[in-house]
Amino acid sequence: MTDISNLYDRYAAEFDRLRSRALFEERYLRCLVEGLDARAGILDLGCGTGEPIARYFANRGFAITGVDSAPAMIALCRHRFPGHTWVEADMRSLDLGRRFEAIIAWDSFFHLPHDEQRLMFAVFSGHVATGGRLLFTSGPDYGEAIGEFFGHPLYHASLSPQEYEALLADAGFSVTLHRVEDPDCGGHTVWLAFKQ
Repeated sequence: MTDISNLYDRYAAEFDRLRSRALFEERYLRCLVEGLDARAGILDLGCGTGEPIARYFANRGFAITGVDSAPAMIALCRHRFPGHTWVEADMRSLDLGRRFEAIIAWDSFFHLPHDEQRLMFAVFSGHVATGGRLLFTSGPDYGEAIGEFFGHPLYHASLSPQEYEALLADAGFSVTLHRVEDPDCGGHTVWLAFKQ
């Protein structure tokens, strides 16, 4: 994870310039916040530079707490959205001492190895209120993959759908949506679950 953090920190400006603002994720972002009260708290794990996801939430009046382990990413967020909370931290050891109405880990959680992903469900559960929501992306099935990030290898991993379902249930979540490689969302595999 340190190498991944260092890569995102080193190439933050380039990543920000190339990151699509087309909001192909919007359908799922709407599902996450549907029915939430104004100023509800959203925890964005692996928030990157805040574009376009944090901006989507900020424009709708939600209170964002963004977490990223890359200092340059957090610096961009603080500059763009000074009215929100931005934390430079590793999601694996996160303990913010509060619970949120919604958590999102979009294109971030899947950089963790299998064993570390399994441990993240306690972090999710510890930071979401009863009745709150969790939205995250994964791979379509169990495995590992190496992508490319500005000429450098970039690690990704996924558990099986059955194991994600079991981990969510053990952490007190009920799955309400699971879409595999959605062609209308850049091929993302998406999970939405509610805390019981």
